[in-house]
Amino acid sequence: MEGHSFSGLGNGGQLDGKVMQTFQKSFVQVQSILDQNRLLINEINQNHESKIPGNLGRNVGLIRELNNNIRRVVDLYADLSTAFAKSAEASSEGDSSSGGRSGLKRGRPPL
Repeated sequence: MEGHSFSGLGNGGQLDGKVMQTFQKSFVQVQSILDQNRLLINEINQNHESKIPGNLGRNVGLIRELNNNIRRVVDLYADLSTAFAKSAEASSEGDSSSGGRSGLKRGRPPL
């Protein structure tokens, strides 16, 4: 991904390398958290199947950790969405042929 530009915005706007690095870093963080969640879920399932009181009690903490991880993923995706929107806006503002508009219209579809 490094050094690549994304030309799917507006009328040929491009994301610069810094934005792409931010996206890549965020996606790596998300993947790491999701991998951790997979391990947590496996342990939670094993503890549940064992029906050992200590293991079932441990699940309370594991489920809290899982929920916190899910919140972190949601926050990372929200940050990515905001960064992408700002980048698209900046890209479209720099595109003189579109008069400052990205070419992406929001409204009712034509009848």
